[in-house]
Amino acid sequence: MSASRDLRARVQALREEIERHNYNYYVLDAPTIPDAEYDRLFRELQTLEAQHPELITPDSPTQRVGAPPLPEFRQVTHRVPMLSLANAFDDEDVAAFDRRVREGLGQDRIDYAVEPKFDGLAISLTYEDGRFVLGATRGDGYTGEDVTANLRTVRSIPLRLRTRHAPRRVEVRGEVLMMKKDFERLNAAQREAGDKEFANPRNAAAGSLRQLDSRITARRPLRFFAYTMAGADGFALPPTQAQLLDTLAQWGLPVSPERRVVRGLDGLLDYYRGMAARREALPYEIDGVVYKVNRLDYQDRLGFVSRAPRFAVAHKFPAQEALTELVAIDVQVGRTGALTPVARLKPVFVGGVTVTNATLHNEDEIRRKDVRIGDTVIVRRAGDVIPEVVAVVPERRTGKEQPFVMPTRCPVCGSHVERPADEAVARCTGGLVCPAQRKQALLHFASRRAMDIEGLGDKLVEQLVDHHLVHNPADLYKLGPAVLAGLERMGEKSAGNLLAAIEQSKKTTLARFIYALGIRNVGEATARDLARHFGGMDALMNADEQALLEVPDVGPVVAASIHEFFREPHNREVIEQLRAVGVHWQESEPAARARGRLAGKTFVLTGTLPSLSREQATALIEAEGGKVSGSVSRKTDYVVAGADPGSKLAKANELGVTIVDEEGLMRLLKG
Repeated sequence: MSASRDLRARVQALREEIERHNYNYYVLDAPTIPDAEYDRLFRELQTLEAQHPELITPDSPTQRVGAPPLPEFRQVTHRVPMLSLANAFDDEDVAAFDRRVREGLGQDRIDYAVEPKFDGLAISLTYEDGRFVLGATRGDGYTGEDVTANLRTVRSIPLRLRTRHAPRRVEVRGEVLMMKKDFERLNAAQREAGDKEFANPRNAAAGSLRQLDSRITARRPLRFFAYTMAGADGFALPPTQAQLLDTLAQWGLPVSPERRVVRGLDGLLDYYRGMAARREALPYEIDGVVYKVNRLDYQDRLGFVSRAPRFAVAHKFPAQEALTELVAIDVQVGRTGALTPVARLKPVFVGGVTVTNATLHNEDEIRRKDVRIGDTVIVRRAGDVIPEVVAVVPERRTGKEQPFVMPTRCPVCGSHVERPADEAVARCTGGLVCPAQRKQALLHFASRRAMDIEGLGDKLVEQLVDHHLVHNPADLYKLGPAVLAGLERMGEKSAGNLLAAIEQSKKTTLARFIYALGIRNVGEATARDLARHFGGMDALMNADEQALLEVPDVGPVVAASIHEFFREPHNREVIEQLRAVGVHWQESEPAARARGRLAGKTFVLTGTLPSLSREQATALIEAEGGKVSGSVSRKTDYVVAGADPGSKLAKANELGVTIVDEEGLMRLLKG
């Protein structure tokens, strides 16, 4: 008998501990134990319940894994109808709502409970004596679908309320949704499996919740937020909406951390603007904010009209998605020659602006989404993000739609288009002879981290190229005052300042010059590595791919890009022209032949050294011909570890890299 009591006590203790950790992780976003420890507790409970099935209860955490498929969902009639809210789309609508409320209550100013309007799926959760017994979708507001088995798998929904004084029966209402980061991971997994992607987090949440096989739902990262309760039996409701939400939070139900109480019309509009500004930074999608009269007795006095309450309104943000027709697909050519298909759209108002163009990313994306010219498409614009076509509406096809074919010739210069086997992007081979690449190449060449030619901006580069005054970067150094004076918005003083900046840029460094050339896959750090390794321009230009692979942090893709760039005769010709007009830099002995005890060795520093700062240690290593890198790779020779080392030490152990302390470093420096 004692053993049986001990077993039941252990099972109950495990359930309570696991649910406490679920609450900390999924509701508070503050995990208190490692995942491995959570898994250990869960496995122990699973084992005990498997050995003693009579101990299994519906509210056990093990019952969240899902059940066998259902033939169909049964219908559920809501005891209290789940009515929708009236919408407000501008300040005038909100002012009218506030005026109606004040007049209906005979008050001068009203306190409102405000919170985000989640873009998810409305559901109701029924608890009896604190235990979750029924979950249903909103449906038509009066009748929904029984999705209890699926909702049991949502870990942010408590299977038992965290209170000793639970109502006999209470219906909690809220929204099931998917966090943005979880949505991105889900779509990545869908792509990898070759399955169809979801258009947006709301569709993903709705599709996941309405699975007849709840085991599928259990694998989907759904979340829940509560926003009200209805039909509470044996429980005295608090006096305000804000306190009602606080009560739900005390019971272990997630509620919006963005909820507030504001006063009057000004408070409503200030909250709306603040949430609109923060919308993109939120971890979940919202499509507006909800205003509710805070006092519940005031809500009762105002009552309902038709299918909506008089005491609440949803203030909607401008739609982020809209339907329109894709009338054509153009191809743009970027600085590196990348060809990007762009959708030309029938104008549509979305995200607060009229959109006529949207990115299609690349040819593979067009194929994956099966986008055709003439399709009705869903266009999305969020904040300042470039509008994109997220999906087509195939049921609206007429049969006249045309598939897209990527051109084999550059639409700007007519050069051949190539697509490497390991890339999704097709590229023009025209290089600096392609006007589209020419403008962007010149802007990159003149940018602050490259040749730093102040005053050479977009508008001026466009004029120089369009007037056939500049065909490559060397032509910049041949410009004179008379030529510049003939350009728009270019006065004598502006021309003088620009020419001075061009002249000043002639003196540069090898690393800046390499970066300025705009070689694909070569950023600032790689340019510095190339300059340090080869010491001079000619050595770099004549290096084969094998020699390039000897440069720290240069892999096969980067080596191929560099080698291909210098194989093009017109690129070499431009470099010689730049030298001829006076562009120069100081060259040095190649690192491969540099003197020093640490020549050719790569170091990574991690942690705090006893007597040397990072800067001092770096200087000592470089003085002996070594190189200090910011990350550990198979090309790393030594990791110098001090106190409190980070993940770099673990990476070094994983790769078998030699690890030394400060004393070991000093021995290496002394040879």
